[in-house]
This record gives sequence, structure tokens and C-alpha cells, in this order.
Amino acid sequence: MDARPLFQSLQALADDNASFFQRSGTESGRRFAAAFAALREHGRRLEPALRHFARLYHRFDLDEATPGNGYRSLVQTACCCLAHAVHKSRYVAAHRRSVFFRAGHNVAELEAYCAALAQLRALLCLAQRLLAQNRPGCLFPPEEDGLSELVLREYSTMHNGCFYGRCLGFQTIAIGLVSFGENYKRNDMGLGVAAGSLFTSGKFAIDPELRGDEFERLTQNLDVHFWKSFWNLTETELLASVASMTATQVGVCRALTVPPEPLELPLAADPSVTVTIAPPVAHTGPGPVHMRLLSYQLREGQDSAALSALTRTEGPRAPLRWWRGPPLPPSPALLVHFHGGGFVAQTSRSHEPYLRGWARELGAPILSVDYALAPEAPFPRALEECFYAYCWALRNCRLLGSTAQRVCLAGDSAGGNLCLTVSMRAAAVGVQAPDGIMAAYPVTLVQAAVSPSRLLTLLDPLLPLGVLCKCLSAYAGTEGESESPTLETLSPTRLLRRDTALLLRDLRRGAAAWLGGLFRGAAPHTDSAHKSILEAAGGLQEEQPSRSSPLGAPPNGEGTPKDGEDTLEYPDEFQPLRSRGPPACFDLPPAPLARNPYMSPLLAPDGMLGGLPPVHLVVSTPRPPAPHTGPSTPEVS
Repeated sequence: MDARPLFQSLQALADDNASFFQRSGTESGRRFAAAFAALREHGRRLEPALRHFARLYHRFDLDEATPGNGYRSLVQTACCCLAHAVHKSRYVAAHRRSVFFRAGHNVAELEAYCAALAQLRALLCLAQRLLAQNRPGCLFPPEEDGLSELVLREYSTMHNGCFYGRCLGFQTIAIGLVSFGENYKRNDMGLGVAAGSLFTSGKFAIDPELRGDEFERLTQNLDVHFWKSFWNLTETELLASVASMTATQVGVCRALTVPPEPLELPLAADPSVTVTIAPPVAHTGPGPVHMRLLSYQLREGQDSAALSALTRTEGPRAPLRWWRGPPLPPSPALLVHFHGGGFVAQTSRSHEPYLRGWARELGAPILSVDYALAPEAPFPRALEECFYAYCWALRNCRLLGSTAQRVCLAGDSAGGNLCLTVSMRAAAVGVQAPDGIMAAYPVTLVQAAVSPSRLLTLLDPLLPLGVLCKCLSAYAGTEGESESPTLETLSPTRLLRRDTALLLRDLRRGAAAWLGGLFRGAAPHTDSAHKSILEAAGGLQEEQPSRSSPLGAPPNGEGTPKDGEDTLEYPDEFQPLRSRGPPACFDLPPAPLARNPYMSPLLAPDGMLGGLPPVHLVVSTPRPPAPHTGPSTPEVS
């Protein structure tokens, strides 16, 4: 990637515009001159840094056919922001003499890009520190060298509101979230919520700086229950009904409740020997497991009395049955799905629209598991329920309309983590392992270890690092107890569907073809050593860890380290913009618990990872901050 033309254009435009506005005696002219001088300086400092990373980032690619890693994304984000600054500079140069030129609006946009470039310079400095100290080819620093703590302490004081104002692409999400936050803290109900949301939505829509500041405040201060409530907006009756009407029609859509009864399954190595699968018991004792069955065609077993006995009603929604012909024979394939939501939010219902499309394209039944959510049910409850559901599906595949000759697991985010850990658990117990895994942006490391991709969470509107840490701590059971607020259905973010639809579309298109190919002929997999969750955890479940210490900058709000602390120094007396509020608080799971391979599969020994079936990882294409004229897709690394 040759970025020299980009930097040459930026320098030429900055010089020309700065020279023009320096002759103006107005306040806006002085602001323009200062903004273009800052752009010129940022461009001069960024060019050698980006050139340095461009020479090295290919070393961190998975292979030559998969050019992608956090360093690449960071460089692409900086280049994208520079390109938009060049575009705005050209616009100013072409229209600055016009009587219709909006000086205040354009200088505010230039100042926003200056702020964003300043923070990207800081992120590149932090990435350079990682590059210098990490082992060759390693994206994460060694746990013992303290670099993660040092970088996170610096990161916790950095201003990020500039990315959520004028420079952000996901405007609908940002406006909806801050409007939701206004109503959340007031705890209004009914018509008060609707009226207040309408007012605050307009206020945040027309004032990007206010929106950015409020977004920063929310991501740094509100607990996991706020994010649980916000992400569960897609579970509301109105949004779920609209999504259901616009989604693919299926022959079967049934919500199931499976009682907690022991299961007998044959061992994969010797089918004449069986093993007993106990129902989930962690934290709350034995309890039913909730699932959803979807099938495009009605198949044998799906209309049986035994399955009907497990079917539960969902309010006004009745089980869907548009199929009018006789039941088809069972499908040889079965897809078991675990939804995402940071381990704390959402159910199969909010993921149902794209699952219906998968059911039609694959021609196979899909069983989506509604596992228990944190913080009420922390690790390992979700894993236990998902593994039990997988075993139940193998045992009762005929009821689901399948012979289970080929079984695949699919999930996104937290669900991707559960796909991996359920497969590891199946290998450890010795039952039939899945034939393949489709994991979309899976959680593989339940730690706040710093990496180039995690540096980019400073500008992530969906999952900033502070929010990610809250979700991981909730799943680990170390999130501080707080009272869950009473919250009625809110409406200001109904356009959230449009933004998330982009991600769901890419996920569906990227995964359906691979799953279809795998169902037609699965690759063999190897056996793995049998190991239980407690054995892998080293008996951690017997220890009740106390709440972990937060990682962050000193409580003076300025990011100044205490005497004797290691510090991160920036070149040329450069300093990033600092948050006006207190430092972000990163509550981390205790290190021994986070190293449990059933929580952080990335840390599993080679013997356990060797037992995994073929794994297909899905990530979205990086599309970094854009002008506020339209949506974009966040980078997931």
C-alpha cells in the first residue's frame, strides 16, 4: 500500500488552506488556520509510522491468502481518516470563497478529524510499543512483563468522544444509545420514555460533540446491566415481530423446553459403551434448557407428540407451520447454534431472522440454544447448558428431523466461544464430536490483554474495551453485584435493525456456503485427551475469587503515573487528548480463572485444540470511521 500520494495531497491542501485563512482576521479564520496546521503536523508524523507498520504487518497474517490482523486494521483506519481529512480539505479549498460556505460547520469537522488523528497517533505509538516488546509473530504480550497493565492504564485516560461525534459511521447506534442512556438514568416509564427519547434523540442528532461526550460517559461509567438492557432492545415484541414478518418463512419454528434429565450417549470410540451426561447444575442447580427449532420444510419427527410435549408458547406467537405437504424424510445434517450477546444479553429470538435464511439455504434443521446469561448465571453455567443441549440433540435427533450424520456448530461472539468449548468438552467426555464449527468473531481470550485489535476498541461504537471487560467479568462471576434496574420497552433505537442487518447479512452470506459444503462432506477430526472442566481449570471452581482489582490510571483524572511506576512516553513532546472524566475502570477476571481453557480456548493446550473439528472463522471487512453521512461496518479482529 503506497500512501505517499495521500500524504502529498494532505500537505499541499493544508499549506494552501492555512495560507488563505491566516490572512483572515475572524475567529473562524483563526480556527481554520490552526486546524490545517494541526493536520499538516499529524500528516508529517504519521507518514513514517504508517510506512514502518506497512513493512511489517504481513508477518502477523494467518497466511498469504488471509491478509488480516490488528496492525493492518490500525493502519487502514488511520489512512481512511486521513483520506476523509483530504476530502474535507479539498471541499474547503473549492468553496471557501462562496457566500454559501458554512464556516462554522466545516471548521468543526476539520477539528474533529484533527482530534481523531491525534488519538490514532497515540494508538500507533502504543502499537509500536507492542511490536517492539512482543515475541516475533505474537499479537499479545507475555503476561508476566506487565505491558498490558501499562498500556491499559494509559488507554483508560484517553479521550474517545471524538470518534462518536462527527467521525463515526454508526450514527443511528450512537444516537440511539445516548438517548437510551438518558432514559435509563431517569428510570422513566411508558409515555415519559417515548417523549423523553424523542427529545433527547433530536438533541444528540444535531449536536455531534454532545453526542460524543455522552457516549464516552456511558461507556466508562455504566454497569453491565445497562448494556444488557440496551442490547436486549432487539428482543422486544415490536422489533421481534417486525423482524419475523420480513424474514424468510419457515415450516417449523418451535420454542422448546427440555427438562433436566440425565442422558445416555455412546462413546465415539466404542459405541457399545455409554456415558452419562448430567444436566447443568452450576450456580442455580438443575434446571430446564431452552431451545428453538427451525426448519424450512416439515420433516418426520417435527410433528410428533413427543416434540409437541416439549413445545412452549411465546405469548401471542404460535408455532409456525406453513408447510402443507406430508413430512419429508429426516435430513442427514443438523446445525446447533449458540447466539452471541457478550454472555450477558439476547436470545435465539433476536437471531431468528438470519437463522431462517440459513434453514432454507442449508435444507437442514437448526437448533438454537437459549443458554443462561451472566451475571445471574456466570461460568460455567452457559457451557454446561450448551453442552447438554448438544448431547440432547444427538440423543433426540429424530425428533428434530435429522439423522445427525453430520452435525455442525455455529455461533457469533460469545456463541463462537461456546462452539469451541462445547467441542472441546465433547472430545473430553468421548461422545460424538461435531463435524465442523462456524465461529463468527469468537471470544477466545477472556482477558483484557492488550493487542493491536483491542487498541482499536477506542473507536468501536458497539463494544468498547471497557464494556468488553464488564461482559467478561460478568461471565467470570467477578462483576460487582448491583441492582438490575427496572426498564420498560424503549423505542428510540428502532433503527438499530438497519445497522445490525449489515452484519447479519455478511454473517449469513459468508457462513451458509461453507456450512453447506461441510454438510455435503465433512473432514475427519482427531481424538483428544479426556479432560473435565474442573481438571482443566485446576480445581478453580472450588475457589471463590474476590472481586478483581480495576486496572486504570491513577484517580487524579489526568493520567499522571505515581512515583516509581513505569510510563509510556510519546515522541516529540506529543500527548494524546485526555478524557475529562475519571479514568475508565477495567474490571478483569482473576488470572487463574481466565486461563481456564474452557473459558479462554486460545490458551488451551495443543492436545485439546488438536481434537477440534475443522473451524471456519468469520470476521467482517474493516471499514473504519467515516463521515457522518452513512453507516459503516466495524472492524472485528
